[in-house]
Amino acid sequence: MMTGAIKRQRPRALRVILALVAGVMFAGFFALGTWQIFRLQWKLALIERVDQRVHAAPVAAPSMAQWPQLNAEADEYRRVQLSGVLLDGSTTQVLASLDRGIGYWVLTPLCTADGGIVMINRGFVPAGIGGWKPQAVPAMAAADACKTAQGATVAFSGLLRLNELAGRLRQNEPARNYWYTRDLQAIAQARGLPAVAPYFVDADAPSAQAAGPVAGEQPMGGLTVISFVNNHLVYAITWYALALMVAAATVWVIRDARKQTT
Repeated sequence: MMTGAIKRQRPRALRVILALVAGVMFAGFFALGTWQIFRLQWKLALIERVDQRVHAAPVAAPSMAQWPQLNAEADEYRRVQLSGVLLDGSTTQVLASLDRGIGYWVLTPLCTADGGIVMINRGFVPAGIGGWKPQAVPAMAAADACKTAQGATVAFSGLLRLNELAGRLRQNEPARNYWYTRDLQAIAQARGLPAVAPYFVDADAPSAQAAGPVAGEQPMGGLTVISFVNNHLVYAITWYALALMVAAATVWVIRDARKQTT
């Protein structure tokens, strides 16, 4: 009789342990699903805000005093306008892959009235025959390049974009003048430019056209690609489904164990 009681206690203890483990797993999966629902609401709100910014009237681009307060959630893709003198000699090509093909973004520093420098993405130029190819590294700009810059004042309007850091797969190569991301600080250092804004402006088509060609090529402005990955609903359904599977499997195992002990 003692042996029978021990055998009955073992299945009971096993069922308790199983229920506890299943409860923890169910709670974890359910919490992850709920977190994805919150992320989905956040992403939808972000997309709506960006859509409003893109279609809003342009405002003045952030001045030097405002640079430290910039952040992606509040400022990315704002439509802005600014003017200044271009430093064409410090133009940088950044590799770009669009539905139009492989080519380069054309980034030129713009000296603004408050003494700062804002990188202007003047648009896209195709690579290959008739298009741009990687060029030699431009000469380092003088420390007072903006003070001595000559040229007409040029106005731009477009979308504010924050600094792009170097990617994991392909690192920028300043020494060879190969750029894969619009890493503003790295470009500024390579060009010897001081006081460069932590953002650049994607010029719209009229602004890019009005600014004229660069090295014989007219950049195509207004090609900003706005895309947000939004898989949160799929993730939420997956986590909730796993939670239900754990619950169903636990009920089935406990019932089966009870049948075997009776």
